[in-house]
Amino acid sequence: MSSRVLLISNNCCDQPYPVFPLGLAHLDTALRRAGHATRLLDCQVPDEPIEDILVEFRPDVVGVSLRNVDDVQLVSRQTYFGDAVNVCQAVRQVWNRPIVLGGSAFSIFPDRLLALTGADYGIHGPGEVAFKRLIAALAAGADPAGIPGLVYRRGEQIVINPRDTNGSTFLDPAERPPHLVEYYLRHSSMLNISTQRGCGLPCCFCTYPLIEGRENHRRPPEAVAEELAAIQRQGAKHVFIVDAVFNLTNDHVSDICDAILRRRVNLTWSCFLRPKNLTAGLMTLMARAGLTHIEFGTDSFCDEVLAEYGKTFTFADILHSSELARAARVHYSHFVICGGPGETTETLRTGFANSQRLTGTVIFAFAGMRVYPGTALFVRAQREGMLSADTDLLDPVYYISPSLREEELLQQLAEFGERAPNWITGPLPANFSRIAERLRQRGIVGPLWEYFGTLWRMR
Repeated sequence: MSSRVLLISNNCCDQPYPVFPLGLAHLDTALRRAGHATRLLDCQVPDEPIEDILVEFRPDVVGVSLRNVDDVQLVSRQTYFGDAVNVCQAVRQVWNRPIVLGGSAFSIFPDRLLALTGADYGIHGPGEVAFKRLIAALAAGADPAGIPGLVYRRGEQIVINPRDTNGSTFLDPAERPPHLVEYYLRHSSMLNISTQRGCGLPCCFCTYPLIEGRENHRRPPEAVAEELAAIQRQGAKHVFIVDAVFNLTNDHVSDICDAILRRRVNLTWSCFLRPKNLTAGLMTLMARAGLTHIEFGTDSFCDEVLAEYGKTFTFADILHSSELARAARVHYSHFVICGGPGETTETLRTGFANSQRLTGTVIFAFAGMRVYPGTALFVRAQREGMLSADTDLLDPVYYISPSLREEELLQQLAEFGERAPNWITGPLPANFSRIAERLRQRGIVGPLWEYFGTLWRMR
């Protein structure tokens, strides 16, 4: 039975640039291929008011995707879930149909966000299969309570069904509405793509296992290359591969690159990599296939701290990976979290000294480690008495090593930023958006962070 489904991307964050709602596009494509009529509303993009769309489209079900919980910044602690509350209230005032929540943020806080927004249902984890089953149950007037991954109310209680860990979460290609493509190419110069889901790495703070699961599901390389070709036909010149870690295995990376070259896709691209197991041959292959920017999930430049964070590499691996990128003339950056488990004033200084051995990189340094439920960091924070039983983690809480004080940590990072302009230790300058727009008008595409060091000096 066909249903009418309105899908709303609730994300309004546009720093450092707006991001195309890829997860919702995959869901939208899956629903339409199943015979449902859909409309995708992106709150980032100017459109009709939600109220007018509801009256015009008359959906049977409304899905609302929550991408980010907060900005992961110790000082500002800006949260975004209030926008979802407003969206759900706006829907309720006009249209009495089931509201279903999903997305990354919801998968981390399913019970809290369902209660806070007043939505009827939610789906934690990948939603294509579960959402189709929910729509079918609602259309048939059947009880949906047995659907894996469903979050729902049973009286006053909120029930969270386990996910179906035996089923595949392979992604079908995402189709991108032309008006959204035009907006994101104009405002960020790029689109995005996913080549796999799931990550089983033991990083103590990471939420990807909560969002996508620990089991790794890869898309067929030829399907990825064909989707990239479709993106190119829509006018894109640069794509970001949004996999949690693109190089979980070198075989997957080489297979994707080979498929891109066979398909003769002419796009440049960026990705997240872990600085381990990279080889000169693989780096050269990625560059040949269009890689121009690497964002390394490094987290620390000190071996002692890396071990505490649950990382499976050392600074020697970081240095080696960086040199491979530099030799291949690929822009590369490192993201580090300062002040987490095991951090001391001495390890901070060791990490900074090690960072000076890296040539031509940009380093994004974050103070404190955001605590999310279901992570190893959450367990550690409870064990150390940092969290009480009733701590509400929707209100951002940051772990700072007992060996440091928050003021001391922030002062140390500010000092690093003064001594080394490639260390970005705070918000981007207010004029960044204007300068980025000028660069894009000159035809420069991609993340643009290779210019951040210059902008940081100008602040």
